Amino acid sequence: MYLTELENFYKDKRVLITGHTGFKGTWLVKILKMLGADVYGYSKGVPSTPSMYELLNVDKEIHSTIGDICDYEKLRSVFEEAQPECVLHLAAQSIVRESYRSPRETFATNVMGTVNLFECVRNTPSVKSVLNVTTDKVYENDDNKNHAFKEDEKLDGHDPYSNSKSCSELITHSYNQSFFTDNYPAVSTARASNVIGGGDFAIDRIIPDCVRAAVKDKKINIRNPYSIRPYQHVLEPLYVYLTIVMKQYADSELADCYNIGPDSENCLSTYQLVDLFIKYWGDELIRNDLSENNAPFEASHLNLDCSKMKNTFNWKPVWNINEALHHTVEWYKVWNQKGNLASITEQQIKRFLDKSKYKTHNI
Repeated sequence: MYLTELENFYKDKRVLITGHTGFKGTWLVKILKMLGADVYGYSKGVPSTPSMYELLNVDKEIHSTIGDICDYEKLRSVFEEAQPECVLHLAAQSIVRESYRSPRETFATNVMGTVNLFECVRNTPSVKSVLNVTTDKVYENDDNKNHAFKEDEKLDGHDPYSNSKSCSELITHSYNQSFFTDNYPAVSTARASNVIGGGDFAIDRIIPDCVRAAVKDKKINIRNPYSIRPYQHVLEPLYVYLTIVMKQYADSELADCYNIGPDSENCLSTYQLVDLFIKYWGDELIRNDLSENNAPFEASHLNLDCSKMKNTFNWKPVWNINEALHHTVEWYKVWNQKGNLASITEQQIKRFLDKSKYKTHNI
C-alpha cells in the first residue's frame, strides 16, 4: 500500500472509537490498524450473530472495553486510560424499525450517549479532533424525490432513530458553542447515507437479508421495494471520517457538518439494489414483495447534496454502486465458503485506498 497522508497522520496516533464492535466500527478499526494507529474501542458488545468483529478476532488487535455508552463513569475511565488524540463516535442504536419497538432505549443511547461522549471530551485535554457520526436521516423529509438535502436545512427526523440523531446533531452544536470555543477541540458531524459491504449481519437491513436468503431458502423478502436511497460501500464514509478528523486536527476552521453520499446515479430503489445483488451473487434467487399496509413510517425518497464535502476536501466517491455490490458479494462469498476473512477485508481496503489516490487529491 502506497504511503499516504493518512498513514503519516495516523501512525502511532491514539484513536478512540465508540461502537467499535459494529459493522462500520470493525471496518474502521481494520483501516486504522493498517495505518499504524493505536486504537482504543468502547462498545456495548457485538450487535449480531454472526459478528464481523468476532469473525476477524479484532479484539486481539486493539484496547477494547465493553460498556454501555450511557454509563458515563465507565466511559470516562476509558478516556482517562487512553488519553486519545482523536475520537470517532459511532456508538448508536441505528435500526429504524428497532427504534419504533424501543424508543426509550433509542433516545437514551443516541441522545444521552452523545452527551456522555462530549462530557468525556470536555474533561480530556489530550483530545484534539472529534467526529460525531449521525445519519442522512436527520433532515425534515417531505418525500420530495427531486430534492437533495444540504447541511443547512432543518433537522427534524421523523422516526425515533432519525429524530434522536437530529438531537445528537443539536447536542454537538450546543457543546461547540458552550464549551469548545475557538474550535478547540475541533468537532464535526458526518451525515452519511446508507452503507453496504461485507460483514453486515444486522436484522432489518436489505443486504444482510439478501445474504441470508442466498445461503438458505433463496427467497429475498422486500418490505419497501420502491424506497429510494443513496447507497455507498462502507469504505466510502469511513475514508471520509478519517479525512475530516485528520484535516480539522491541523486546521480547526474546517470543523463543521458534512453530508457523505454517492453521486445521484447511485441512488437506487430497494428492488434495483436487490436485482444487482442477484446479478453478482449468481444463483437462482427469488424476490418476494412483502409491502406492508401499516408499516412504520420511513421516507420513500432520500438524497444528499455532498458538494460541501467535495469542495472543502476535493473529494469524490471512489466506488460506484456496481463496484460496491461486487466487493460486498465477494466478501460474503468468502465468508460462506469459510475462507480467510482477514485477508479479503485487508485486500478490499488496499484496493479502495489504491483507487482513491486517482479519485481524490490533497488527502
